[in-house]
Amino acid sequence: MSHKFVALPPKGKKVHLYRYHQNENKLKKARQVLWGDYLKLEKNHKGPVIARNGYTPIRWAPRDDGGEVLYIKTEHVTDKRPLEMIFLDVGQGDGAVLITPERDNNERIMVIDAGKGDNMYHFLVGRFTQYVDELNFHAAIITHPDNDHYLGFKYIFNDHKIGFDKIYHNGLVERPIAGDFEKVGGYKKDTTTNINYVDSLAQNTKEVSDIFSDNSKFRSYEFPPVMFAALNNPKINDIEMLSTHNGHSVEENNTMYLKDFAPSDNRKYTIQVLGPVVEYDNNNNIRLRKLGNYGETKNGHSIILRLIFKNYKILFGGDLNVKAEKFLLNHYTQSTTFPRSGSDKSKQMILNAKAFFAADVMKVCHHGASDVTDEFMQVVNPGCFVISSGDSEGHVHPRPDLLGRLGKHGKGKSPVLLSTELQRSSREKEDKKLIDQLNNKIEKVPKEPSDEWKEKVKKQILTLSKTNVDVYGSIYVKTDGDRMITAFKKETNSKTDKWFYFEYKIDNNGEFQLC
Repeated sequence: MSHKFVALPPKGKKVHLYRYHQNENKLKKARQVLWGDYLKLEKNHKGPVIARNGYTPIRWAPRDDGGEVLYIKTEHVTDKRPLEMIFLDVGQGDGAVLITPERDNNERIMVIDAGKGDNMYHFLVGRFTQYVDELNFHAAIITHPDNDHYLGFKYIFNDHKIGFDKIYHNGLVERPIAGDFEKVGGYKKDTTTNINYVDSLAQNTKEVSDIFSDNSKFRSYEFPPVMFAALNNPKINDIEMLSTHNGHSVEENNTMYLKDFAPSDNRKYTIQVLGPVVEYDNNNNIRLRKLGNYGETKNGHSIILRLIFKNYKILFGGDLNVKAEKFLLNHYTQSTTFPRSGSDKSKQMILNAKAFFAADVMKVCHHGASDVTDEFMQVVNPGCFVISSGDSEGHVHPRPDLLGRLGKHGKGKSPVLLSTELQRSSREKEDKKLIDQLNNKIEKVPKEPSDEWKEKVKKQILTLSKTNVDVYGSIYVKTDGDRMITAFKKETNSKTDKWFYFEYKIDNNGEFQLC
């Protein structure tokens, strides 16, 4: 095999690549690597005597013969890699990448939301073009039409070197018209139940094309150009609604699964589709219930996924809110009303709902907003919470009171709370010395500035304009079904002390806990 992967070492141990220093005839640590990192083997390389026993030479440049030869202890090399989830630091919003553990052409990569800016785009290009020229991913999943979840896809879909087999969305597509519910075709009351429903859902590529193929009326609306870019990217095959409807998902054993990830697909893991939950009218047409105001409804019908890999479960919680959580808990436990908190009926509902929503890791709903129920958190009861939030301080995400509730309802003695915003490292101040130099130049501008003078000033301004983020707060979750880690980069910027990670295990009683 031309490449292998970094193995998971014994608890708490770090894995390093080593560089040979000829003058000292010594191997020294060059960089810390993480479980599952890609290793390109260096063929026919003898290397220094000191590295021939117990070390494997690798080329730290995946695509070509460039880069340098480094060494890794052979005990830290494996043919197998874990399933990997990267909760990207996209600023305000959600953005995650799921990379399945299969090798080469059997690998599946899914992008679940893409934030609001271009962070996701640059991450995908930066990581995956190391291996191939054109990127062909399995799926892009737009959990719901909030711009801090979908707008980043505009940069991705507009690059015609990036393709997807599927684009999944929750059926609610925002047309380029004014209003709230008007954007998704309005809502209607069911005269039998007096419940309001949205039934103008875009379920396939044709229905999306009928709405968004003409960009002459988009004006400043944000969702239509994203769909237009998808329709006009020749490497994107299909656009489909994803829901609990058996035409959108695969039903096996009374459970809905993402196509290609059901038990019958014979993978070691499955991906369940738990939301949005569709309902049916008298003609068996699907519709989505109005859960409150427009924001509550489109957020509450987020695509909700639960990944199960042997011993571990990961829940992607979208932007659920109180009304949505109550609706989902009632639906999955077949309750007609939401029971009083703390009552026996409530306890029974929580117990019954665990079969559907219990997880070890949870992507926290709505960036850490406090609009959640204690009951839903008790049902999920994860040992690790991942919060995707940014710097839009008006949102106050993650809410301080929610963090306390998460800890209270988390699993084990020490539930782990991770946040892309909190794990990020930013410089406290900009470069004072450079600012002083620019101020002096401004005061002493030559009457006829030379091109060289102008170029120097431009470079200094460009340096000042760069982001003040030293380390992005992306959070990595990796599991092979037997073991699991959650990891993030340290703020030190050191190559040899780069990663901090928690390791988890399932004990003899089947309980999830920190190692």
